[in-house]
Amino acid sequence: MKNIKPDHIAIIMDGNGRWACGQKRIRRYGHEQGALTAKNIVKIVSSNKIKHLTLYAFSSENWGRPTQEVKLLMKLFVETLENEIDELNSNNVKMRFIGDRENLSKKLQDKMQNAEKITIDNTGLNLYVALAYGARWDILNAIKGVITGVKEGKLDKQEIDENILSSYLQLGDAPDPDLLIRTGGEKRISNFLLWNIAYTELFFCDCLWPEFNEKEFSNALNFYSKRKRRFGSSV
Repeated sequence: MKNIKPDHIAIIMDGNGRWACGQKRIRRYGHEQGALTAKNIVKIVSSNKIKHLTLYAFSSENWGRPTQEVKLLMKLFVETLENEIDELNSNNVKMRFIGDRENLSKKLQDKMQNAEKITIDNTGLNLYVALAYGARWDILNAIKGVITGVKEGKLDKQEIDENILSSYLQLGDAPDPDLLIRTGGEKRISNFLLWNIAYTELFFCDCLWPEFNEKEFSNALNFYSKRKRRFGSSV
């Protein structure tokens, strides 16, 4: 039991701004350090032979942050993709973005599409980046897709079940997360993968995201290895 590892890990990367404030630095510095932490964790997850990783980079609610901070984050996403995509590709990482791209700049959308295209045939870690993502939007979008499928005669409404609805979600072709990690000390889900994490093990840690390292990651894996997953059964 102790050697069992999750197949899919999802992470809510919380605490960049608070970490920067603690360092008496501007919030941009915290976000930049958070991007470096994400890069390091991708490497660690890949080296642990874990197949799927989903990172919560920017939620649909984050649009409500101060305009300058949102602009900063969008610029950082573009820069990160420009700087990291070649290394990700050389490390056999397959990259995909989930979320509502409609309000993202064309430049960022182009970078995202390019990253997906470059890495589409890779067979290593499947890296999903949730950008402008909200689980309620995801579920609503899936329902609309099912309705369209029925109208177009592609689906029989009498045969619609959980599996069919799941297939229309943003992570419809990926297994549900086995382990969700949230940094920053908060113990909430924040509108992240609500459908997908029905039976996911939840690990909350107090360290802020820029402080999250291999030791903290090992603590999360150790927590997971001790869980007995029953999926609602009694045995």
